[in-house]
Amino acid sequence: MTKVIICFSSKGKSLVRKLNERMTGAGIEAAEAYTCSDTPDECGDTVCDPEGIRPVTLDGFVKDGFKRRCALIFVGAAGIAVRTIAPYVKDKLSDSPVIVIDDNGNFVIPMLSGHAGGANKLAVTLAELIDAIPVITTSTDAGEAFSADVFAIENNLTIRNREGIKKVSAKAIEGKPITLSIKDYPPEDAVDVMIADETDREYSLLLSPKRYVAGLGLKKGREPEAVAGFFYSVLKDNDIGIDDIYALATIDIKADDAAIKYLSEKHRIPVIAFDAPLLEKAKGDFSSSEFVRAAVGVDNVCERAAVLAAGPSGRLITGKIKGEGMTVAIAVRYTDEKKDDKGND
Repeated sequence: MTKVIICFSSKGKSLVRKLNERMTGAGIEAAEAYTCSDTPDECGDTVCDPEGIRPVTLDGFVKDGFKRRCALIFVGAAGIAVRTIAPYVKDKLSDSPVIVIDDNGNFVIPMLSGHAGGANKLAVTLAELIDAIPVITTSTDAGEAFSADVFAIENNLTIRNREGIKKVSAKAIEGKPITLSIKDYPPEDAVDVMIADETDREYSLLLSPKRYVAGLGLKKGREPEAVAGFFYSVLKDNDIGIDDIYALATIDIKADDAAIKYLSEKHRIPVIAFDAPLLEKAKGDFSSSEFVRAAVGVDNVCERAAVLAAGPSGRLITGKIKGEGMTVAIAVRYTDEKKDDKGND
């Protein structure tokens, strides 16, 4: 997860440096560091820091962070964070995680997207690094109760009826047992959480395994938004929702490509990468390009990567689809015997 951090005073700058040093020392990617360049009345010290803490407008910091789905960390007053993020807050399952740390580094407070965005976990990690107190206010965490949305995210499941989250969470907070069933497995009575593509059983919350893997091949330097636009068009043409993508698959030398990272972070989709020798071992009838082989060591990236990441039951449902300097292939991870690959009866 890319982290961006903004401060508003000299003391805040010192804490930003300390936090980034501690993260680097712990093997965690440091945050992109900024100081507020708005009016001094609002933001205090606005002198550009020679050590890499760059000036940025407060609204620009938030707007860009939400667009990229970064974790936004404010070192300063919670009120500044609340007022600035307000126009960009849309949905608990897709909002960027937001964290506030006071200038003295005493408290680390997740303000937004504590579960779906991982702000709660990140806050605990940051607090440990600077010996601060994490202030976690979500009811399920405070009561150490089952969290339905965290369960779904950690198990890479799609939430089909989001209203069910409240029903299950309310029951968990009251200390009542939560029942869970996988597809047609007992119990036969109504359950709190059902894991299935669809079912005739009664449930409060339906979670579905993500069915598809997208294989990606890219030329160097492709613009992230251009890649994303093409990717979305491929999904739309094949009637596949972005929420049903289990992973983005590619060759290892492209795993850190800016465009793949952009898609991964924006939609919280993991990246699975394979080296060329392993891609060569993928079983199937794939298109072949000697140009691609000369460039990366294997004749095809997107199709082979998609099949490998889809697992033993996986198979291609689209061949290589070409864009400008990019390719996409889609594989299905499993097939319901009662349905086709698209989930139709």
